[in-house]
Amino acid sequence: MMFRDNPFLLIVFILLALSAAIQLFYYLYFYLAVILYKHANPATDRKPVSVIICARNESANLEKFLPAVLEQDYPEYEVIVVNDCSEDDSYDVLGKYLQQYPHLKISNVNKDPKFTHNKKFAQFIGIKAATNDMLLFTDADCKPVSDRWIEGMASHFDGKTDFVLGYGGYLTGKGFLNRYIRYDTLAIAMQYLGMAIRGIPYMGVGRNLAYRRSLFFDKKGFGSHNRVISGDDDLFVNSNAGKSNTSVEFRGSTHTRSIPTSSFADWMKQKKRHLSTAPYYKLSDKVLLITEPFTRVLFYASFFVLISYLFLWQYVLIIFGLRLVTHITVLALGQKKLNEPGLAVYSLFFDIFSPVINATVYLSNILTRSGKNLWK
Repeated sequence: MMFRDNPFLLIVFILLALSAAIQLFYYLYFYLAVILYKHANPATDRKPVSVIICARNESANLEKFLPAVLEQDYPEYEVIVVNDCSEDDSYDVLGKYLQQYPHLKISNVNKDPKFTHNKKFAQFIGIKAATNDMLLFTDADCKPVSDRWIEGMASHFDGKTDFVLGYGGYLTGKGFLNRYIRYDTLAIAMQYLGMAIRGIPYMGVGRNLAYRRSLFFDKKGFGSHNRVISGDDDLFVNSNAGKSNTSVEFRGSTHTRSIPTSSFADWMKQKKRHLSTAPYYKLSDKVLLITEPFTRVLFYASFFVLISYLFLWQYVLIIFGLRLVTHITVLALGQKKLNEPGLAVYSLFFDIFSPVINATVYLSNILTRSGKNLWK
């Protein structure tokens, strides 16, 4: 039975077409930009770099991953590890590497019961200790996938570049949660990298991010966001990065890989921390970031309503199919570009439910917001 004269269903059909058009815009303008992007030839002038890693109780990860950072194929660089109030044997692990690698520097922060601090303080200690203007950040539970990581990230620093946004993925493992974490990371990366390519840089990830030390101090450090628990990476980029001073780097040799959480509860805590910075983004960025998941939910909701009534079902299926083919194609090409195999098929399921998960986490942050000063 057809309901062409039903005003309600006609409005729903218009919403379906409008939301599909907006979705296609995001896929073809922002996400496809990552796939089509051509990296420039690396600079021949390889300037000195300071790599900064903040660590708290990360002895096992430091022992496993730090050598990959210390053994980069780059002529002049230092690695600064801020050992922030660790209560494990991080001091001993770092001491062992200190004897092997002369370019390793350690800044120890002792625990003070009268003074609690977040990761930004440790980051500041590392930045202050750096002797080079080009700073490259990663985490203790991360490893660069090759010995060309520093070279690739540093190659973008010319006279006008202040920020280089890299890609930090997660190690592939078994299970549904691992696939979702990797899908979520891939989707976010295609968004922030694509928007940066289009001249709208809004965030970077601390697992793989570079910027100038001089800029950090010119902008008075983390500035107005200093008391925000998280945001040592994305909020600093959001406040200071622009079209003319930002580059992207995501060639395979410059990726970093991190250990993903193994439980849904731990991942939810991590996701809550990441989304806690969203209210502090620029208004224009918040509008762009909210519009995509909102129209995605609207697209699926209107599709299910229309198809249940068989209202203009041929046209509904054409619109749905166009968006579906675009989604699969762009995600398949994106996973190849960022070396995240095996996610395109699962993305059909994740695509529907990820806006709901993110909205739930975001609302939970609002309802349970506290002033507790967590490190990470």
